[in-house]
Amino acid sequence: MAGSLSSRPAPEVGADRRPITEDTLFGGGLVCRQHADGYRFSVDAVLAAHFCRPAARARILDLGAGCGVIGLILAHRHPAVRVTGLELQPALAALAADNVHCNALQDRVRILEGDAREIGRVLAPESFDLVVCNPPYRPQGSGRASRGDEAAMARHELSASLADMVRAAAFCVRNRGAVVFVYPATRMATLLHRLQERMLVPKRLQPVYSYPGDRRGRLVLVEAVKNGGEELLLLPPLYVYEWKNGPYSPQMRAMYE
Repeated sequence: MAGSLSSRPAPEVGADRRPITEDTLFGGGLVCRQHADGYRFSVDAVLAAHFCRPAARARILDLGAGCGVIGLILAHRHPAVRVTGLELQPALAALAADNVHCNALQDRVRILEGDAREIGRVLAPESFDLVVCNPPYRPQGSGRASRGDEAAMARHELSASLADMVRAAAFCVRNRGAVVFVYPATRMATLLHRLQERMLVPKRLQPVYSYPGDRRGRLVLVEAVKNGGEELLLLPPLYVYEWKNGPYSPQMRAMYE
C-alpha cells in the first residue's frame, strides 16, 4: 500500500552519490530523507508505528529499520522513549542515521548496521520493552523482484525470512514485552504460526482494508506478548481510504498530520 506525502528533491545526494528526496510528516514536524531510486517507505510503516503502545520510557527496537521512519515517528510521538534501529543494508543504515540527525533525535535514537539472522552479535538478549518490525513480505522466488537491489531486499525474503525476523524479535524483547508486526493479510496464518513458535502470543489484531466495502483485507497489524496469555482482542477494521480511489480516511490522515 503506497502512501502520498509532501515530497521534494533535496539539494544533497547521499554518501553513495544517489539523489535524495525529503518527505515530511506531522505538518513538517518530522523530515524523512529517502533514496529517490531505492526502497521507499509506504503506509504500512506509518500504520505499524501508530499501532505501537510503548510505555513512557520504553526501550524500542525497530527491526529492519530501512530509512528509519518507524523509529522517527515513535520518537516524535513519545518524547521519552529510546529507539534503536537495526538495518542490514549499509546505504539504508547511513540514510537512517542521517534522518536521526536531521530531526535532532540523536540523544534518543541510534542506528546500528547489522544482520537480524545474527542478532546475538549485535544486541543483548531481552534488552528491549518493545520490538516493531515491517519485514519483507514476499517469499524468495515469488512475484516480480523490485528493480534495484535495495528495494528487492526490503520487499522480498532475499536476506532474511519471516522466521528469521520473528526469531530476532523474540530474542531481543524482554519477558512479557511486546512485539508488533505489519504483514499482508493473505499471509496472516504464517505470521501467527511463526509468532507462536517463539512464544510470542498474539494479543491484539487489526485488519486493514483499502476502503469500506473492500472485500479483501490488505494488511494485518499484530501485537504479541512474550509468554503472554491466550486472550486475543480483534479490533475493528481500519480503512486507508474513504472510498475506492478516494482520499485518505480521517483515521489515516490523522496519522500523517
